Amino acid sequence: MPTPMAPLDFPLGPTAEAAPAFYRVTKEVHFCYGHRLLNYDGKCRNLHGHNGKAVITLETRGLDALGMVIDFGDVKRVIGRWIDENLDHRMLLHRDDPVLPELRRLGEPVVTMDVNPTAENIARLIYAQGQSHGLPIVEVTLWEAENSYATYRPAAGEGG
Repeated sequence: MPTPMAPLDFPLGPTAEAAPAFYRVTKEVHFCYGHRLLNYDGKCRNLHGHNGKAVITLETRGLDALGMVIDFGDVKRVIGRWIDENLDHRMLLHRDDPVLPELRRLGEPVVTMDVNPTAENIARLIYAQGQSHGLPIVEVTLWEAENSYATYRPAAGEGG
């Protein structure tokens, strides 16, 4: 019979007051979207789609009573649901895009933005949604493809 192993004990006391700790967690949310860029001279001027991945990073100075920055399920419930309901399988277009009337006539799901729907601007939009729900979000990275991504993180002292 194997000898039972003694329980392992890894005591973690509180962090020293002189050196406050920051904790970060990251949640990935996958979604599909289409877009195109106005006044752009490359391929992205044409309607096309992406299998995107939003990488949402949250940070706090300490942990809650359960030892967490935030429950991953809460991030999924708030930001994941917002992405599912507002961005997933939708065409993201600039409000001045001339194709909008035709897509609306056809009943296609369209989201309009005041700016070109670049990866940078979509990352900022997701960041703003997290902030508006009171989440301690510090940055959002949007992967457009397996080798291309953009990150939005406000400058120090700014909220978004």
